[in-house]
Amino acid sequence: MEGLTRVPVREQEPEVRAANFEEVCLGYNEEEAVAEAKRCLNCKNAQCMKGCPVSINIPAFVEQVKNGDFTKAYEIISESSALPAVCGRVCPQESQCEGKCIRGFKGDPVSIGKLERFVADTARENGIKPKTAAEKNGKKVAVIGGGPAGLTCAGDLAKMGYDVTIFEAFHKAGGVLGYGIPEFRLPKSIVQKEIDNLKNMGVKVETSMVIGKTFTIDELMKEEGYSAVFIGSGAGLPSFMHIPGENLNGVYSANEFLTRINLMKAYQFPSADTPVYVGKNVAVIGGGNVAMDAARSAKRLGAENVYIIYRRSEEEMPARLEEVHHAKEEGIIFKMLCNPTKIIGDENFWVKEIECIEMELGEPDASGRRRPSPKAGSEFTLDMETVIVAIGQSPNPLIKQTTPHLETQKWGGIITDEQTGATSIPGVFAGGDAVTGAATVILAMGAGKTAAKNIDEYIKNHQ
Repeated sequence: MEGLTRVPVREQEPEVRAANFEEVCLGYNEEEAVAEAKRCLNCKNAQCMKGCPVSINIPAFVEQVKNGDFTKAYEIISESSALPAVCGRVCPQESQCEGKCIRGFKGDPVSIGKLERFVADTARENGIKPKTAAEKNGKKVAVIGGGPAGLTCAGDLAKMGYDVTIFEAFHKAGGVLGYGIPEFRLPKSIVQKEIDNLKNMGVKVETSMVIGKTFTIDELMKEEGYSAVFIGSGAGLPSFMHIPGENLNGVYSANEFLTRINLMKAYQFPSADTPVYVGKNVAVIGGGNVAMDAARSAKRLGAENVYIIYRRSEEEMPARLEEVHHAKEEGIIFKMLCNPTKIIGDENFWVKEIECIEMELGEPDASGRRRPSPKAGSEFTLDMETVIVAIGQSPNPLIKQTTPHLETQKWGGIITDEQTGATSIPGVFAGGDAVTGAATVILAMGAGKTAAKNIDEYIKNHQ
């Protein structure tokens, strides 16, 4: 039936894209975007908006796409989102806005993410920028971390008239958008354009600034004159399995592996200075988006056999359905219900094999997923040259160590008021992965947006 099926989006063919780092999804053209927008029912009680962590007025922007007014559509999106070209590419729309789309009950949901991407890309290509910030109010706010939470918080505060400075530990802002998500999913030129838009709004970005070393939070507030601080420093401390052999050559954390490829451009070797050896066989441990990114990157670097090894079934995998689908198309081998027990090295301490055991699922655990347990006598080994551990990250302890009066969870997450983002220190707010542990870009953005609103209220009430 007409209108029930979404307009397909163009992509590179799997056998072609698996050998390059160019963007997989090619997006909609104008004709395709308008046709897809016409599928929207323009519901009065729009459920899609309830699934958006940054509260974009989805029916309104889609209506403008349908009318061919892409500038107006961009203005509507930009009222709520500082990073529309990013969100259109990497948000898990299937479990958020599109997951609540009424059209999806009797057909395909509207491709809200692809329409957002089209609008943002069209605006960028035509030199259309977000509205400039309000007149300065004379108050300064420091934002720690230039990832999605920090960028969103900074953008919203700039719109309110605050003098905002982002303090970024790396030599480039972007956070996980720069070092974690591969070029074939999120081109770095897109990220840089979004950051440039914030700079045009008056946001200052100071790089190579490690808070806790360069300045402490107390120094920012008491000596540098900042009325409030937002901590959006992410979760960059990798977790490991604590099994024999994790210290062998050829074992990476996913953080290191992806940072070398993305931020240090190892995929351009030898023209870039950072080589990454993968060998013939690569194992990626984990089932989230980071695991998919690492596996697909390893394939593009020339590995013949890339395995995703995950201790639960595919049904429990936290990765986006689109990423799993793309990985399978590109030849990634999925070994479900398997868990590594040992990494075996050769005489030169390089990875030679990985030993695994089969798992079976029992009763649900605290996460709501069925708990995996080893199946006796099911051990097996795989030849392997590289092992990439992608089982999660936690916040870097540096800020906690240098701010002892900041309350944190035992595992390192900053404790905040869920409604406001306020921490145990007056005037200090936090959000994103530094609070929740590794999560999605859009949830981090939502936390940054919430914090910006409450920072504004705090300063107005206390200054």
